[in-house]
Amino acid sequence: VEIAGTVCVMLVVWYGTYSILELKTLDYGTFFAFFLYTPMMFRPIREMSEKYNVLQSAMASAERLFRIIDTKNEVVDPVEPKKPELTGEIEFRNVWFAYSTPEEGEPEWVLKDVSFKVPSGSSLALVGATGSGKTTIISLLMRFYDIQKGSILIDGVDVREMDKAHLREAFSLVLQDVFLFAGTVLDNIRLGHEEISREQVQKAAEIVHAHNFIQGLRGEYDAVVAERGATFSAGQRQLLAFARALAFNPKILVLDEATSNIDSETEALIQDALKQLMEGRTAVVVAHRLSTITDSDNILVLHKGKVVEQGTHQQLLQQGGRYAKLYQLQFANGSKAETKAG
Repeated sequence: VEIAGTVCVMLVVWYGTYSILELKTLDYGTFFAFFLYTPMMFRPIREMSEKYNVLQSAMASAERLFRIIDTKNEVVDPVEPKKPELTGEIEFRNVWFAYSTPEEGEPEWVLKDVSFKVPSGSSLALVGATGSGKTTIISLLMRFYDIQKGSILIDGVDVREMDKAHLREAFSLVLQDVFLFAGTVLDNIRLGHEEISREQVQKAAEIVHAHNFIQGLRGEYDAVVAERGATFSAGQRQLLAFARALAFNPKILVLDEATSNIDSETEALIQDALKQLMEGRTAVVVAHRLSTITDSDNILVLHKGKVVEQGTHQQLLQQGGRYAKLYQLQFANGSKAETKAG
């Protein structure tokens, strides 16, 4: 369209000039009228072309959305789902899991015979290299997938026997990549649950030290949030995610790499907030920085889908195994960084 418009203008200029100077059949007023109206003629054509491109993009997006909607849900509720009163006790019993099971041969196991127990109100930290199965454990806890062998129990009830919605209501999940929606701060914390009052939201924000920076925003809790929280720092987005988690008062708190993208000052604020956030709740924490999990009641060290070590921070250091080596390596790197900074 742009090329056609440019060519037409050039033809008008060429033929108009020729008609005025050589043929003497065209006056200047008519020439300028054609010169001005020709681009105007192409404006609606250009707009139609742009709308067509938008339509094509929308159709491609809609196709992907319908493909997701039409995807068969492999995790379904039982015929008579249970809705027990949950307190937060977690147990994995000889769990084996693979994301896909081939028709022939052995599956590529992501978790292999994993067993552990987390008493209600205590904390469990998951440690291991990328691909060791840490995030998979969290996904299985909330029953995003079903396991092939073993059982996962919450308060003694197999998660496959529970109502999915009831199970997931017991969890609050804080991810490293916090997603904030376009809307207000208040809406982003309570996620459309009108039963959570403004006072509850503010109290949650105060506990996790998000209230101070929210007060500095124009409109405070009614301040407009850009898509994905583009106007906030990584630390501020994390604090809002903590406030969101606390506002729902979960029985089980899941932190997946939640403190790995924060500066030291903000991390100190969050560590203080976490102690209050975890109080009286079962907590499952995934972290690469071992300094954030030293106070955990139990630490699970994973390697290639297996539990290779288990115990408290001090117990694992005394064992001198994989955890101790990883901790010494991180501590040495931290000391070097501090020395260079000094």
